Amino acid sequence: MVTPRASRIKDNEEEEEFEVEELRDRINSSRASRFDLLSKELGLEWNRRRLTREIVINGLRGCSSGFVFPPDNRWYQIWTNIILILAIYSSFFTPLEFGFFRGLPERLFLLDIAGQLAFLVDIVLRFFLAYRDSQTYRMIYKRNRIALRYLKSGFVVEILSCLPWDYIYKACGRKEEVRYLLWIRLTRAIKITEFFQKLEKNIRINYLFTRIVKLIVVELYCTHTAACIFYYLATTLPVSQEGYTWIGSLKLGDYSYAHFRDIDLWKRYLTSLYFAIVTMATVGYGDIHAINGREMIFIMIYVSFDMILGAYLIGNMTALIVKGSKTERFRDKMTDLIKYMNRNKLGKDIRDQIKGHLRLQYESSYTEAAVLQDIPVSIRAKISQNLYKPYIENVPLFKGCSLEFINQIVIRLREEFFLPGEVIMEQGNAVDQLYFVCDGVLEEVGIAEDGSGETVLLLEPNSSFGEIAILCNIPQPYTVRVCELCRLLRLDKQSFSNILEICFSDGRTILSNLLEAKESNQRIKQLESDVTFHIGKQEAELALRVNSAVYQGDLYHLKDFIRAGADPNKTDYDGRSPLHLAASGGFEDIAYFLIQQGVDTNTLVWKHSLTRSPQEWT
Repeated sequence: MVTPRASRIKDNEEEEEFEVEELRDRINSSRASRFDLLSKELGLEWNRRRLTREIVINGLRGCSSGFVFPPDNRWYQIWTNIILILAIYSSFFTPLEFGFFRGLPERLFLLDIAGQLAFLVDIVLRFFLAYRDSQTYRMIYKRNRIALRYLKSGFVVEILSCLPWDYIYKACGRKEEVRYLLWIRLTRAIKITEFFQKLEKNIRINYLFTRIVKLIVVELYCTHTAACIFYYLATTLPVSQEGYTWIGSLKLGDYSYAHFRDIDLWKRYLTSLYFAIVTMATVGYGDIHAINGREMIFIMIYVSFDMILGAYLIGNMTALIVKGSKTERFRDKMTDLIKYMNRNKLGKDIRDQIKGHLRLQYESSYTEAAVLQDIPVSIRAKISQNLYKPYIENVPLFKGCSLEFINQIVIRLREEFFLPGEVIMEQGNAVDQLYFVCDGVLEEVGIAEDGSGETVLLLEPNSSFGEIAILCNIPQPYTVRVCELCRLLRLDKQSFSNILEICFSDGRTILSNLLEAKESNQRIKQLESDVTFHIGKQEAELALRVNSAVYQGDLYHLKDFIRAGADPNKTDYDGRSPLHLAASGGFEDIAYFLIQQGVDTNTLVWKHSLTRSPQEWT
């Protein structure tokens, strides 16, 4: 049955093209946060793929509103590379401007002003840049939503970064506190970090080379910043006290730095960089050292920071030598997969799905099998009950089922993620998996003979699919396609069948729930005959198994069947009840047990009357 929401979408629906972008945010430890973060970008470039239609939830359409361009626009990609170069320049120039403000050439300031103008243009463009929603994973083209999102995120920091702090500093009477706001521009270094994250995952570039370059850049940037601060500490004292600074009192051989302001800028920077590097390396040759209290305090803080930085650099280099890092394992596996797909000439769609799931595994580490493999089965069962039981209890398919049945289902579930556009089940295929929706939205699509598709139902959290094909042993009636990034719980058919063999009454409850849903669910109403036939078949098989236990005098198995929910009054294909078979076989203990269970004894009398001869009737 088409819900009001689905019909509303169907009326407004318009074919859209969107590109699955990158997911590059770190995954939080909690489950809910992790699922939300998975909806963001992966840090790897996806190949373009088209979806014929995008269903929009909550009545919002991802359609264009005015001049809006997608992130994959070719010209915007070129502009992004230009901004990256300017971000690199700005990140290194900002400490230099802060420390060497009084001695920098005028042309460097002109170049910096040009860079700030470019960043202002980038801010304006961001108000017209479509984005992918973090919850629905759809491309948003609404101008008001784009602007609101940007205003809530990095707009304030970026606009502050573009202000002319040099002129503000002069206008405020050259107060040094104003110049501290220059450090806001260092937030642009995030673009450099994201750039290195992409390089690390790019299998076309040597991983060892990329990591070494990144570590060298980190070290040089830290020493560069420290060198600028060292010089700043010397130049912010009164001129009469500059002789009591590390550079004003410095003598290297016969050369004196007493009038260091008159020395070439490059030589002053090189001397500061040398001081920063030997301090970071804790070599301390003694030729350069702190003189006043300010310099001593900063060097103590700097050396303390260097110990942490040194541990970080050594740890990363060790990991590169011994190998086995998470990123390297991902790269190796991705390389092997690409070779396999090339060798077998797999199609583009299946390539995208394979790469997408591998990226999800890398970013989220959501495969519990690897994490919990060393934990005992009993503890894993408790973990599964704690995580998945609230979802399964709210599934309409299991309404009224016993707690034992729910627990058996929960401990056999497996968690999986699917990206938008993926087809999980195709119409007409045999199904051996049952799925339950935890987060996200899917759609059931009916495919006509001419190949056209029509949305039949939206599957939201607490929904299930695949149950009809499994319970009734029929082909999958509808194609199931992902609309939003989904977290699903999967149960294989064999495990489900094994549980139903033990819990007979719950199996009848499940089938009854399917039939009860036919009034509000058009798909079940269309399959009512299949469900009814399967119920009758299951009841007949169960009655046959009960009668077989009675016929063989097996009271132990009979008790198991009755305890599991079997009906002791049910007759088999020949109309024989368990009590009749027990009486005819002389099994008094079984007959007594059946009478205790409240079976209908009139059935036995009626059956006995049918076997009497005409002489006995007279």
